[in-house]
Amino acid sequence: MQLHLAPMEGVVNARMRALLTAVGGIDRCITEFVRISDQLLPPRVFYRLCPELTEAGCTPSGVPVYLQLLGGEPGPMAENAARAASLGAVGIDTNFGCPAKCVNRHRGGSVLLDEPELLHQIIKEMRAAVPAAIPVTAKIRLGFKDSSRLAEIIAAISEAGADAITIHARTKEDGYKPPAHWSLLAQAHNITNIPIIANGEVWSPDDFQRCRAESQCRDVMLGRGLLARPDLALEIKSVLSGVPYQRNSWAAILRLVNALFEDSILNCAPRHVGGPIKQWLGYLRREYREAQTLFERIKRLNTASDIQAALDEHRSCLQIAA
Repeated sequence: MQLHLAPMEGVVNARMRALLTAVGGIDRCITEFVRISDQLLPPRVFYRLCPELTEAGCTPSGVPVYLQLLGGEPGPMAENAARAASLGAVGIDTNFGCPAKCVNRHRGGSVLLDEPELLHQIIKEMRAAVPAAIPVTAKIRLGFKDSSRLAEIIAAISEAGADAITIHARTKEDGYKPPAHWSLLAQAHNITNIPIIANGEVWSPDDFQRCRAESQCRDVMLGRGLLARPDLALEIKSVLSGVPYQRNSWAAILRLVNALFEDSILNCAPRHVGGPIKQWLGYLRREYREAQTLFERIKRLNTASDIQAALDEHRSCLQIAA
């Protein structure tokens, strides 16, 4: 059984992949998408979105990172997949699930789910362009407006030579509204023998167990649930092995938040230095009331010195309370 970290655009970048995989329990990551139009992109684009290429395609904790491409033209997708492979990508993923209107308008992401024959051609040409040892995978949704073509979509991608398919158990029209329709994934196993990875609405070990039971999938991809509970993957694996698990304390999570802030000071423009931790606290506050307190304290702060002072004050209050 494997747990994958979802490729959340604008959220799960290299620094977040490094932090979350250091916590443990994650078996694979996928990058934010590289947008492919009609040309072969220069290497610097791939290195920017996947700096792990310089480290054998893995995070500092040794977790492999697949590079994700998004586009609707088979030729350029294949050309850029070959380039990614030549730069050291350990796997190539294909984004057929993004629901963003700006992406769909330009024939990318989930809008392509209404064209299974095009999905087939894209994967077929990518598979032919990439060495056989490097997996080519796809991430999809149940469909665009509804799930009526799901079997056709799965067959098209599978028969083109994909090595695995991750299915976000909602349509484009569903967006991110609960519930995730895990049971609809079960039919995929009658259509193809390649691995099907379930994705969507897994916030806890109980959700994970229900997801696996309803989808009949062995592997699961975690997204927002892992951002809200950074040790969720570890807890899931402990539950499966029957080992008692003590969830990470807020103090432990706060160390991760501080590490993210220190990285932001080094790598973000001064006016954006608080953005990454404010964004992450937005997820963490679902599980930690202290995250809500800290978010309220820093949400209007913009300078590194002011945010650092607020973090120091918050940490001091925790020590006094302890």
